[in-house]
Amino acid sequence: MSAAIHQMGVAELAKALQGRKVSAVEAARHQLDRIDQHKDLGAFVAVDEELTLAQARAADEKLAAGNAPALTGVPIAHKDIFVTTGLPTSAGSRILAGYRSPFDATVVRRLAEAGAVTLGKLSCDEFAMGSSNENVAVPAVGFDKAVPVRNPWNRDRIPGGSSGGSAAAVAARLAPAATGTDTGGSIRQPASFCGVTGIKPTYGRASRYGMVAFASSLDQAGPMARSAEDCALLLSAMCGPDPDRDSTSLDRPSEDFSRHLGDSLEGLRIGVPKEFLGDGVAPGVRAVVEAALAEYEKLGARRVEITLPRTELSIPVYYIIAAAEASSNLSRFDGVKFGHRAKDYRDLADMYAKTREEGFGDEVKRRIMIGTYVLSHGYYDAYYLQAQKVRRMIADDFQQAFKQCDLIAGPAAPTVAWKLGEHGGDPVADYLADIFTLPGSLAGLPGMSIPAGFDGGMPVGLQLLGNYCEESRLLNAAHRFQQATDWHQRTPAGF
Repeated sequence: MSAAIHQMGVAELAKALQGRKVSAVEAARHQLDRIDQHKDLGAFVAVDEELTLAQARAADEKLAAGNAPALTGVPIAHKDIFVTTGLPTSAGSRILAGYRSPFDATVVRRLAEAGAVTLGKLSCDEFAMGSSNENVAVPAVGFDKAVPVRNPWNRDRIPGGSSGGSAAAVAARLAPAATGTDTGGSIRQPASFCGVTGIKPTYGRASRYGMVAFASSLDQAGPMARSAEDCALLLSAMCGPDPDRDSTSLDRPSEDFSRHLGDSLEGLRIGVPKEFLGDGVAPGVRAVVEAALAEYEKLGARRVEITLPRTELSIPVYYIIAAAEASSNLSRFDGVKFGHRAKDYRDLADMYAKTREEGFGDEVKRRIMIGTYVLSHGYYDAYYLQAQKVRRMIADDFQQAFKQCDLIAGPAAPTVAWKLGEHGGDPVADYLADIFTLPGSLAGLPGMSIPAGFDGGMPVGLQLLGNYCEESRLLNAAHRFQQATDWHQRTPAGF
């Protein structure tokens, strides 16, 4: 049984654990060995075998006693943006290197309460700012310096970002599932690039408490796993109101997101925005999306042509609003209370300047500067206020579209994963890669990416977007597609 553990998804492994066909310790030990075997991917930045095995032994005791929670003994890993008591949290930044939180993020705590065992922390772009996982400043396990995560399908290519470590770990079968965060597409885009399933729920569905903040009106946690069924199980544990800790959490009770899996798609209206299949989309990606839409029509769904006219505006709008919020959120990292502090300085102002110069990477500095600029006197109305107005218009465009359709489909990204260093430090090239994920994030809608095929040997993800709080409908549509195809079961060579 142990030889096949890493090939099991969350649902299958949970069933095996509940049936006592495999122990939690055996599952954890097997995955820890694989993490060590494939540490050259650079996916993990922190592992504590003693902690993991202690949690696994406790899980076995609960399983033996009976009536254990659904995820008891299932090993998962967390993006290094969630604070954890047992493992360091750096958010991919030198300024937080070695930081240990006195509390767990709500998402981490809820998954632990559901019985999950923590395998470790996963690499991410610094403060979740990036589309390639090349903006990481913290050494990965097995390395003495910071390295970008490598895509398991082709080690010369990026895994996507900012949740690149999470996507790579799931794709390489180092963990059956991982947490990620999505501010402008950082679950959906890496899921697409690595051939895994990932979902960003409606903004506010999962608590942001204990998630190191980038852009507070956009950040949202979500799971990444092999299948929609796996994601439904994880999302059910992760979501729920958290009013005492996160004022932006929705006042909606926890729910079973797997309850509609298997429902018929007969008559489902799938909207396809003309803006999502334009000239900027690689021909191979377009072909995969068209084939996936044809598969949905075989399943009884109906294709509806729609328009989202402000799609192109989502890039400038996002990079104004997100940068503005980042400049405010990251002001706390100044060397006074926690994290890195410069050793040599003249006075308090000099300490602030040198600490932030040494601690922040180039992309973080760039966004802080942009955000400070657009919030400054004389520019607030011209940039930030205008961006907020257009954001409202983008959300309204979606509501108009949902009068004609039930779900919206298109590519998660215009291309497959590019080569490491290919963009040559050009941030705009990275920004443009988020063109199809940004609109849904600005509107706060639920969205997911599911494996739908390959272009030149690299995975292509189909993005599905739903209306507010319609995660169950999204997950069912993804599940039915995965019942009819096997793209989500494909494994990179050597893993």
